[in-house]
Amino acid sequence: MYNSRMISMDNTIKTPIAFFVFNRPNITQKVFNEIRKAKPEKLFLVADGPRNQAEKQKCDDVKKIIGNVDWKCEVYKNYSVINMGCDPRIASGINWVFQNTDRAIFLEDDCFPNQSFFRFCDELLEKYKDDKEIMHISGDNFQTGNKKFKCKEDYYFSTISQSWGWATWKRSWNLYDKDLKRWPEAKKSNLLGKIFDDKAYADYWENLLQKFYERQRVNWDGRWTFACFVNRGLCIMPKVNLISNIGFGESATHTKQQKHKSANLPTYPIEFPLTHPDKKTTNQIADDYTMKQFFGVNENLKQTIKWWLKSMFPAPYRYLKNLHYRNI
Repeated sequence: MYNSRMISMDNTIKTPIAFFVFNRPNITQKVFNEIRKAKPEKLFLVADGPRNQAEKQKCDDVKKIIGNVDWKCEVYKNYSVINMGCDPRIASGINWVFQNTDRAIFLEDDCFPNQSFFRFCDELLEKYKDDKEIMHISGDNFQTGNKKFKCKEDYYFSTISQSWGWATWKRSWNLYDKDLKRWPEAKKSNLLGKIFDDKAYADYWENLLQKFYERQRVNWDGRWTFACFVNRGLCIMPKVNLISNIGFGESATHTKQQKHKSANLPTYPIEFPLTHPDKKTTNQIADDYTMKQFFGVNENLKQTIKWWLKSMFPAPYRYLKNLHYRNI
């Protein structure tokens, strides 16, 4: 039987895809195979350099994989000869991408996409190109297990950006504040308290953003989240998961816990044409679940105790936390 919402024959991806790689040939090959299937008209390739001579061969192997573009495509390359580090390399790579285009779809080497992810981003980038309230389009959905989650349309709006496969416009990225210059005023004005009804959520982000501001931690996507917060931008999230992070493990920079509940999540296709929400309101039930399950902010009392232990007894706290992850 004919389904009017099945994917059409014209699946050409007009939006450029930017692919960020480093030193993991196996997962790079898997993700690149999906990019090859999508056949974008433009492809931006961003690579970090090796940290030492022993790592150089892996980095070279990765470049050979992504160099195998066997479809009609404009290819742009930005390969660093030195090791910049994960966060500086990604932020500088995004800057470079937006010197050459007004919109893009972004994938890192461990973000394995469902094929419908590309068209999902492609269509919504066009639909909301002039809507400055929309700043971010994600391929992630972490609502598995959330029995309260409901989404009649094909996507919902969130206050929290997720960047395991995402897309945005140059007009949004121009608001990226790598030094968090607006953080002191945002903190003083209780911006986070106005965004989040739950104080534990606001406290979580305040603690994290303060560390970014003081450069105790370097994290490009956390700073991008702040740009969305401070500009009161909305993020689009699909009603089903379109991206699986296949890079958890010791070789990862940030996602080292192999048995993490967000690792290797299944993906599901989304049908077209997309159905759109009537109003741009955040799905609070979904955001609550994301804060609890993905970021680990469970409840006010538990969060208060956690931050107190972390502040007063940092060494024992780190030991217990590492012991917990080893036993997962």
